[in-house]
Amino acid sequence: MDAYLLREFVGPFCFAFAAFLLFWGVNIFYIAADYIINAHAPLFLVLRFVIFRIPQSIPLAFPFAALFATLLAIGRLAADNELNALRTAGISLWRICLTPLLFGTAAFALAYTMNEFIAPPSVDLSTRSFYQIIYHTASLPVEPQFFRKDPDTGNVFYVAQVMPDNRTMLGVQVFKPGRSGYYNEVLSAKKAHVEGATLILNDVVDTRFNGNGEFAAQARTSTLSIGLPLGETAAAFMSSTNSDTFTMNSKALSQQVRFLQAQGVGGTALGTMQVNLANKSALPFACFVAVLIALPLAIRFGKKGRTLGIALSIVAFGMYDLMLTAAAAFGRNGIMNPYLASWTPNIIFGLAGLAMLWWDER
Repeated sequence: MDAYLLREFVGPFCFAFAAFLLFWGVNIFYIAADYIINAHAPLFLVLRFVIFRIPQSIPLAFPFAALFATLLAIGRLAADNELNALRTAGISLWRICLTPLLFGTAAFALAYTMNEFIAPPSVDLSTRSFYQIIYHTASLPVEPQFFRKDPDTGNVFYVAQVMPDNRTMLGVQVFKPGRSGYYNEVLSAKKAHVEGATLILNDVVDTRFNGNGEFAAQARTSTLSIGLPLGETAAAFMSSTNSDTFTMNSKALSQQVRFLQAQGVGGTALGTMQVNLANKSALPFACFVAVLIALPLAIRFGKKGRTLGIALSIVAFGMYDLMLTAAAAFGRNGIMNPYLASWTPNIIFGLAGLAMLWWDER
């Protein structure tokens, strides 16, 4: 029975998954078409941008495919009275539902793994390909011009440009605060690189100011070393060059959240990061929830045909996405705990599915 049920799932799941990825890719190309066409980008760059952006949809593609497959597979069994035959043979509804739920669990594990280890580097390459198209560079650039503040020393770091190796920087300035409220020293370097938790400045102009913020002295030095904020590594220091959370896995995004908290950053910026961090697990888990809510719907409406099953999958997914968007807005703005906000749609849909299954088994 289990193998038979799985065979019913595989076809609709693969079809829905491929269709979602195709729709996502076309949508990405449509959104960026104006930039790409005006930039006269080579075809291979356009393809690299679009293809490597597609894995960004993994957290949504898997739940949609699981929902679609469950509605069609179980709906067909219900329409052909095969479910009634199984239950008449003494097999409980919970036992019949076990295989689809295990399928949803496997989809969750696969979606989570791909979202952690495949999507981030892929989306990062797509993003840098887009900058390459816009900036007309021969290399893969990293987004420049960012500030970082060390909460321990008060030093503010400014980087004008980051080289493709993600370690070498151009146009670096370090602002050191004085007791009077003015900066008492500014270090300007043409070039810098990171060694461990130390920033090595090259060709440095050291400008000093008095307590009134007026110019006091200036000197040049070939090399100067200064500690990074909170003893960060190069990867952590550079992480602010690209604020796209789709380019980070859970570990990197969690570190980014801690860095923001350590620097005293709160409000919407921190809330957005926390919501996105929670989504790293909440969205893949929606695969299991999708199966859970689709099972009773397929049992009840399966005899209406495949067209209704397709319609139900679109409506249910739309409701989930709408609820997810609303809850995320509450989480970002501090109205709701960001982690609870991300999991709220799963909790509501999951409980609704369980309640309907319990009612059907009575």
